[in-house]
Amino acid sequence: MASPDLLLAAARSGDQRAFEQLIEPFRRELLAHSYRMLGSLQDAEDALQDALVRAWKGLAKFEGRSSLRSWLYRITTNAALRVVERRPARVLPIDYGPAAADPHGPIATPLIETTWIEPFPDELLEDDTHTSPEARYEQRESVELAFTAALQHLPPLQRAALILTDVLGFAPGEVAETLEQSPASIYSALQRARKATDERLPDQSQQQTMRELGDDAIRQAVGRFVTAWESGDVESIRAQLAEDAVLAMPPWPTWFRGRDHVADFLGRAPLTPERRWRLRPTTANGQIALGAYRTEGPEPFTAEGIIVLSFTADGQIAQLDSFREQTLFAGFGLPMDLA
Repeated sequence: MASPDLLLAAARSGDQRAFEQLIEPFRRELLAHSYRMLGSLQDAEDALQDALVRAWKGLAKFEGRSSLRSWLYRITTNAALRVVERRPARVLPIDYGPAAADPHGPIATPLIETTWIEPFPDELLEDDTHTSPEARYEQRESVELAFTAALQHLPPLQRAALILTDVLGFAPGEVAETLEQSPASIYSALQRARKATDERLPDQSQQQTMRELGDDAIRQAVGRFVTAWESGDVESIRAQLAEDAVLAMPPWPTWFRGRDHVADFLGRAPLTPERRWRLRPTTANGQIALGAYRTEGPEPFTAEGIIVLSFTADGQIAQLDSFREQTLFAGFGLPMDLA
């Protein structure tokens, strides 16, 4: 493969294939950056595509005063900010309204007009090769659902400043240039963003929790959950839930808090005797995830949703985020049905 300097020269002369080779090492990390900004894989892909088109058209203006990586991040950040300007902030149901008081009551209809945070496939994450030692968050920690949700509550400037400095490790002065702001305004935005984010985050990240629990304990906990879900054993699931466990099901706005409320709803709706389930392992947002397939007869099990699990420090299930969108399965490399 040609050197970056040769690829850059060829790309500037109009060689689009050379441009593709030039940007390929950065594509995954730029996609993850767009996701952190936007909370949606689909929006992130659209923003990155827009950014790369602009980079191709503006390559002649790249003078090399900054690194190519920094230049691409500037263009991608601005593309994401344009998306933020024209659509509502993405949220999780727990941020949309209060928990349902009665697990036996009616469930609100899906809010199609409301945009929800979407899960991010771990296989699209880049390694930490390009991350600066100054970054405060590791890569998988920085896409966890709780962190992603907290980011979406920040104003656009604060969000971009926090991600560029604390996730990617860019110097505040470089961030000021990227966002066309004064260094003082970036320092101010960064302090406010850190305070607001810390207030929304749990005491410990899922990465820390899973490291402390260990692979064997996590594997056993997931195995127990899968066995109980596939056999419709609500009482077994109840025993695995933390006392204040949460169940959310976007795009449905209804959500439940509390071990008994969650278990009672599961027994009334998804885990009724006439429904059969199969779960397939995957990973999302640096967390344990499962592709859920359902059938109510002899037909194949069909895609129902992606369940992302969060654990407590003692290995109980703290939260089940069940993203009930079949369109998500392709991004996780999962089939649409099981024989």
